[in-house]
Amino acid sequence: MTTETDLVPIRRALISVSDKTGLIALAKALAARGVEILSTGGSARALEAAGITVREVSAHSGFPEILDGRVKTLVPQIHGGILGRRDLPAHQAEMAAHGIAPIDLVVVNLYPFEATVARGAAAEDCVENIDIGGPALIRAAAKNHDFVAVLTDPAQYPAAIAEIAANGGLTRADRLRLAGGAYAATAAYDAAIAAWFAREEVFPPRLTLSGVRAETLRYGENPHQQAAFYRSGERPGIATARKVQGKELSYNNLNDTDAAFECVAEFDAPAVVIVKHANPCGVALAEHPAQAWEKALACDPVSAFGGIVALNRPLDGDTAERIAAIFTEVIIAPDADPEARAILARKKNLRLLLTGGLPDPAAPGVLVKSLAGGFLAQTRDNGRVAAADLKIVTKRAPSPREIADLLFAFRVCKHVKSNAIIYAREGATVGIGAGQMSRVDAARIAAWKAAEAAKAAGMAAPLTEGSVAASDAFFPFADGLEAVIAAGATAVIQPGGSLRDAEVIAAADAAGIAMVFTGMRHFRH
Repeated sequence: MTTETDLVPIRRALISVSDKTGLIALAKALAARGVEILSTGGSARALEAAGITVREVSAHSGFPEILDGRVKTLVPQIHGGILGRRDLPAHQAEMAAHGIAPIDLVVVNLYPFEATVARGAAAEDCVENIDIGGPALIRAAAKNHDFVAVLTDPAQYPAAIAEIAANGGLTRADRLRLAGGAYAATAAYDAAIAAWFAREEVFPPRLTLSGVRAETLRYGENPHQQAAFYRSGERPGIATARKVQGKELSYNNLNDTDAAFECVAEFDAPAVVIVKHANPCGVALAEHPAQAWEKALACDPVSAFGGIVALNRPLDGDTAERIAAIFTEVIIAPDADPEARAILARKKNLRLLLTGGLPDPAAPGVLVKSLAGGFLAQTRDNGRVAAADLKIVTKRAPSPREIADLLFAFRVCKHVKSNAIIYAREGATVGIGAGQMSRVDAARIAAWKAAEAAKAAGMAAPLTEGSVAASDAFFPFADGLEAVIAAGATAVIQPGGSLRDAEVIAAADAAGIAMVFTGMRHFRH
């Protein structure tokens, strides 16, 4: 058997690629070493056009391409040349008897199935872009990695070219690493195909997940944890954002930025969301992003320090100047004008991420959370409540202004860890109570933070006076509502559905406040 340092000399290579990035440079490097190149279809034509000598697979195998190209490499002369073991005399004898020449390098990437689906192609086109021969070649080469190297990604070519140029082949350690990547590539490909076939079934009997590593992070939530970031879709946001400036993003930065951008995308009017430790600490709407920033900041200026800022409009110079006045970790927005970029460039460590668009908060999707020995999967919380959905349950109906603020506050609730209570006024949060074990405590903490913000701003009255309040789930007892009333809220929005709804409604009526039920809960854990 081979050892870790054994090189496999490359004498014959099979090249069949859909993505022809880097193809010519690789083939020229192989040809310079006297490697015989076998190829098919478009790859062969591209190589010939570049002046590289290539032998068609059909000429090598003696078997023509058939069935509109569906069968071209699925022949013994190809798979025998890949799978034959060089250390077994019986394999060598059989290969010789059947005129099968060994193949030392397989370079294959697959039909663009995911891209075909993404562009909305017809089902027939999607099926035709399911590669059969490619995965078979990749898996065969990876299985026989003791003697065969396999390249499945143009990003692998430069290192392979350098190694082959220096040593004439690839080490067993290289081949083993490439084999692992090859199986990961075919697994991800099959996962995409399986998901497409199961597209009408939200939770199929076997759920397959795959992602492409975007970067290895310095550490996870804490320095003793390892972490990496994987991309797995095209939803506008953290995975598709372009970093314009700033230092490396951490695990916590990525997590918080995703939370902020998903929240700000909920609103049609210009909005700003400030997030700290995955929870909004300020959310506001206004006619201009700069005004929305000031309103959001006023909710909790202490927590905003070192936070993540998300906008649903392009970042302009005025807004950038205001945000840059305090320490901010990340700003994410659809775009930024030249003045804003110049202003933020003075803050070398501040990360500016531009997405080119906003995610659709109503779009379907599946979220996954790992558990010991498995994982949970659920559809994304894309529920949205409109004014027509509200059920007025108190003697007093909310005013139009209160309804607007109630809907705003309830939409913010969706993005705050449970138990959550939100106080809002004039399109801005004025108090946020997040992640508490008791709903009463969430209401009190939100009111306390609002009082502290008012005191710091030199205001006589607490910010919650005259506000509305939102609860992500029903009040199990009247005490939670009473805490909200004590804070000065005049109207409340909550899902309803408690066994003690009548008791809670009676407490609201006794205080003269308005209350509406949504029939929809927004737990977030």
